[in-house]
Formats: sequence, C-alpha cells, structure tokens
Amino acid sequence: MRSSAAKIQMTSFDDLFQSSGVEQQTATEQVQDIALEKLISFHNHPFRVRDDEEMRKTVESVAQYGVLVPAIARPVGGGQYELVSGHRRKRASELAGKDTMPVIVRSLDDDEATIIMVDANLQRERLLPSEKAFAYKMKLEAMKHQGKRNDLTSARSVLKLSARDRVAQDAGEKSGMTVTRYVSLTKLVPPLLALVDEGKLSVSSAADHLSDLSEVEQNDTLAAMKRLKIIPSKGQLAKIKEHSKAGTLTFDVINAILSTERPTTSQVSLKSSRLKRYFPKGYTAQQMEEVIFALLEIWSQQNLRDISNTSCNK
Repeated sequence: MRSSAAKIQMTSFDDLFQSSGVEQQTATEQVQDIALEKLISFHNHPFRVRDDEEMRKTVESVAQYGVLVPAIARPVGGGQYELVSGHRRKRASELAGKDTMPVIVRSLDDDEATIIMVDANLQRERLLPSEKAFAYKMKLEAMKHQGKRNDLTSARSVLKLSARDRVAQDAGEKSGMTVTRYVSLTKLVPPLLALVDEGKLSVSSAADHLSDLSEVEQNDTLAAMKRLKIIPSKGQLAKIKEHSKAGTLTFDVINAILSTERPTTSQVSLKSSRLKRYFPKGYTAQQMEEVIFALLEIWSQQNLRDISNTSCNK
C-alpha cells in the first residue's frame, strides 16, 4: 500500500506572507546565501529596526543557530537585492558578525512587494502609530494600483469589502475607519507625529483635529503648545479645527484657545490604604499630599522638556 505521506505538502515561509494580490509561487524557488552588503532596505520602509532587548535576543539566536527563516528579496540590478521581508534579521546578522544570510529571491513588482512587506511586518507585537500609519498608506496605494488584478484573485466575500476594510481585516483592526485614522497621521508634521508616538497626543485627537490643518497651522499649534507648556484637550483641538475651516486660524487665535480654555479635569480618588505602603509610618494625609504633588511637579517638568526637545529637533 502506498503511503499517504507523499500527499502532505509543507507550508513554505512565503505562504505565511501571501496576500490576495500575489500569485502562489512554484516549488522551484531556492534559498540563497546572499552577502549582507548586497541587501538594501525597502524603499521608504515604514518600520523601524531598533537595537532593543528583543534585538539582543535575536542577535544571540543568530550567532548560535544562524537565520532560521529566510528573508524575501527582489533583484534590483547591479548585483543588489531589495529586502521585502527580513530587515530585522539582516540587522541581527550584522550585529552577530555574519557576512551572509539566507534569502528567497523573487521577482515582484512594486505593488506585490509592498503588500508582502507590510503584511510581514504587521505581525510584530509592538508597532508605533507612525509605523502603522505609513504602512497602511503604502498598502492601500498598492492595492488601488492593482485594481482588478486583486479582485480576480479574491474570494467573493472579500470583493464586497473596500480596500481600507480589507487592510483593517488583514491587520486585525476594528474597522476601515481605524485604518483611515492612522493614514491621516501621515499628514502631521514630524514633531506632532512624534508626540503621538510618545502617547502625549492620542491617535484620534491628532487624526480627527490636527491632520487637516496646514503645515503652517500645525507648526503654529506646536509653538503655542510649547509656549504654554500644555497638551491640548480634544475640545481645544476641535475649536482650532473649526477656525481653520473658517479661514480665521492664526497663531493669536490658537494661543487664545489654548490659554483660556484649559482642558477639563476629572476627580481622582486615591485610597489611603494603598498610599500608606509608600510612606513612613505616622505620615499625615497632608504630608502625603505634599510629597505626591512634589513628585508630580518633577514628572510634569520632564514631560514639558520632552515636548520642547521634540519641537527643536524636528
């Protein structure tokens, strides 16, 4: 009796990153060891490669075992290859003292390469809002370029989805509106986008109220924030946007809005049973309050310095 094992097909690495617009590759693809110096980064790669703790662990693994999962690259002429997937693996290989890394070379057009690049990197756990913003924008543009070619390879249920809804579905986002919000962040000037990445401005506030402002208006808002040493509330940003639409937004108007309409505050209750863990026995409520506000003042000043530095380094 013939064994059924012959019918089993292994799922290739490429299959993990297939998108609906990219045709299935044949089994003739070969893994090649390519010199790191011949591997160049993807054009406008939106994902940062950080030398953090996760990278340190990756370097240790590469030094001991090598790169276990081949990267994907496409030939770009001159003996060079553009990385589609594998930027972190290349960096880890460099830090581990390697000269080459395993790569699957594939002929891909710009749209196919962009979709694979974005889908591969969106699997990462920690992504900054700015990384998602530019990645979603690149994928949306690639899908629109593909047009009917994408539709011909899609299931009927998928055909009913808009491009942004398909991007949201692939990325695990709640809706296409979420994708639209992230893409709006790409219109922010770098210092404001940095504040979003740092969590000082929310994605919704920046996307809904700041992204439609002109570059001059955004810089004026940033200057007023720096001068007054505040992060605007959603209500303040909404008023700034209203004046922008009306054509009446100036630095003086922005300054007035941020000066006279301070963000509303909410009541915060702190349980004494929890606070007593951090204070010497016998501290009164007033003494604890003085220490808390002294520490908050230090924290606040540090945040304001961060905002100032972000603005100066744009």
